[in-house]
Amino acid sequence: MLGFALSSVLAQLHPDTPARYRPLPPLREQARLQNEWRDMRLARVPALLQKYGVDAWLISQREYAEDTVWRAIRDATADSPHRRTVHLFHTNTSSLGGAPNPLTWIDNTGAIWPALTSILEQYNPRTIALNVDKDLNYASGLHVGELRALQEHLGVEWKQKIVDVPRMMVVEFLGPRMEGQKEWFGVLMENAWAIIEEAFSARVVKPGVTTTIDVEWFMRDRIQSLNLTTWAHPRVSIVTPSKEPGWEGSSSLIHEGDVLHVDYGVSAPLMALHTDTQHLAYVLRASEGERTPPVGLVEGLRVSNRMQELQLEVMRPGMTGNEVLRKINERMMEEGIEGQVFSHPLGDWGHGPGAVTGFNNLPTHVPVIGDLMILPDTFYSIELFAYHTLLGTNTTLRFMQEEDVWWVPEKGCWEWVHGRQERLHIIDAAPEEKRFDSMLRVQS
Repeated sequence: MLGFALSSVLAQLHPDTPARYRPLPPLREQARLQNEWRDMRLARVPALLQKYGVDAWLISQREYAEDTVWRAIRDATADSPHRRTVHLFHTNTSSLGGAPNPLTWIDNTGAIWPALTSILEQYNPRTIALNVDKDLNYASGLHVGELRALQEHLGVEWKQKIVDVPRMMVVEFLGPRMEGQKEWFGVLMENAWAIIEEAFSARVVKPGVTTTIDVEWFMRDRIQSLNLTTWAHPRVSIVTPSKEPGWEGSSSLIHEGDVLHVDYGVSAPLMALHTDTQHLAYVLRASEGERTPPVGLVEGLRVSNRMQELQLEVMRPGMTGNEVLRKINERMMEEGIEGQVFSHPLGDWGHGPGAVTGFNNLPTHVPVIGDLMILPDTFYSIELFAYHTLLGTNTTLRFMQEEDVWWVPEKGCWEWVHGRQERLHIIDAAPEEKRFDSMLRVQS
């Protein structure tokens, strides 16, 4: 028997009503909002540079070979840097006379280099940070060709002042969500739920006819119909005892009695918003008169729900991902839960910059990104699975769940963005009249 009792829930749970399809603003308004959020982010740069002892931050890229950071500072209607685009962030001291931050040059003739060095001579920074970190992807976006060009054209004096950009400076620049993003993230999250609820229903799934790939492409079509896209294609699979935790789908034919799993991410790219969700469904054995899922499946979902609670009880801003992971593993051991956590931030990317709590192949410690700090104004995806052996059988399944949260400073806790799955999605292929007869029998 598991050594835990169900605790009080930290926030909103499984919603009582079905999710609704909710429109996002027109694209023009989405672009306006994204540019507004970008400007808020850029306004924080001088203070970040000062915090991390950096005088200048230089970003250089060319068309279709952009720096990772460029996506966070671009105009919402720009798909790629134009020609060679160079940005110089600075601490806005009087030596530049209130110059824009960043200073930007766009050129394809080579005239950019004397203009840049002229500004450097005027500003005279002690350090110039480049995005060349060998371990953190968000801090390593400078392409090798651009690095060589900088080394060739900057001159010895400025090359000697080049340093690797501080990791946490990049994370603090890219990770936090701006005021106003939260409202629209909630709308996007409800759409993600609505798509799952429709896909995992008898309207879409016909046992013995529908395959998991059919469900995947139904979801893609529905996403597109909402003027949204994906950063992670829906991967639908049948949960089996031998299935390793992963993200591949399958081409399996769906039958009654199957447990279905989906993992996918919905994106509103103009607003730089991305969800990440994993849910489970059960296909009733309707031909045998089954009206509810087996008790063992309900219990298994309950165990993974408890793991979610443990993470939210443990995880606090300022902790590193590895500190959180260690405490979760300790709590799971105390309560007799077997499973694994591999949670991550959400931001301008589905796998956003910031502290990771575990990896599928790194269950106890994650180098580099596991040692980053959790930020309070970052959306976070609680991703995990629990092992559970079904009652009266030797069958052990992985109950894989993923749900998104945000930090609520007034309450000092994380809350689910749209709730969390506490009930299996039920696919009932019984004819409508049989469902009604069954309901009458249950009521009587």
